[in-house]
Amino acid sequence: MARYWSFGLKWLVTPILTILSVSFLVFTALSFTPGDPVAQILGGKATPEQRELMRAQLGLDDPLIVRYFTWLGGFITGDLGTSYAYRDSVIEVLAPRISITIALILYAGALIIVLGVLLGVIGGLSPKLRPFVSAIIAVMLSIPSYVSATVLLGIFAVSLAWFPTFGAGTPGPDRIWHLTLPAVALAISWVAYMAQISLAAVSDQRSKEHVRTAVGRGLGRGQIVRKHILRNAGTPIITASGLTMAGLVAGSVIVESAFTVDGVGSLLVRSVSAKDVPVVVAVSVLIVVIFVVVMTLVDVLQSLIDPTLRRKAAAR
Repeated sequence: MARYWSFGLKWLVTPILTILSVSFLVFTALSFTPGDPVAQILGGKATPEQRELMRAQLGLDDPLIVRYFTWLGGFITGDLGTSYAYRDSVIEVLAPRISITIALILYAGALIIVLGVLLGVIGGLSPKLRPFVSAIIAVMLSIPSYVSATVLLGIFAVSLAWFPTFGAGTPGPDRIWHLTLPAVALAISWVAYMAQISLAAVSDQRSKEHVRTAVGRGLGRGQIVRKHILRNAGTPIITASGLTMAGLVAGSVIVESAFTVDGVGSLLVRSVSAKDVPVVVAVSVLIVVIFVVVMTLVDVLQSLIDPTLRRKAAAR
């Protein structure tokens, strides 16, 4: 029992240490980027006295470690500082955009998991279709998000006018309509990745002894696929799903910019250009937090599905 308590403690402590380490690195790196936030806020006509006062208010004269722990205390309590560009709290700047990015990621994630797993299972179960499925995967993997975004915009938004060319729309069906092309552009290469993992996992399970034994016992094909192939192929597929959902957070930056979707990704691009350090730090750390949390949940889910993984982890 003590081992399992130790295993659970690792699930809790490791993500926290990872988030703290990455947040410090991000904060430190951005603190040394060129540019003067005071000049950006006050403009070029500010007096030296006004500049000194603003620097004191922002705490820019404090040592780096003091500024980091001040920021960390605010992060823990929900105070992420004030945006230099928007002259508003970072929370207020992020809040309306987070829901848009979450909707885009969930939409793309649903497409990836459904289409990717389906394509991989078809290729894994059917040797005749496997070369065709592998060819599709290879083509989709070679298409970057910015290329697919450009092609989709040109064909379906400009030429055919089936979808809007920009924006996220209003919550509800209108948002789904607006986010369809961005979600497809974001999903294409990840569908191929998911299909590749699923195909390999299913193909590997088909060659296992327990599957051949089930076939020899005369079990139905559907029962063999469900209980002996898909169930055992689930662990790598779950891992790939977690990596995909985490990767979509970073991938949304390119797609949101291409489709002028005012989400967290496009905000990050604009904030980097404007040297809006509080927003850049907040968004960067938010992406890291999401990635770490998703991967921790995947680790937990894998252990729940496969008891051997849980016992191995607890024994370490």
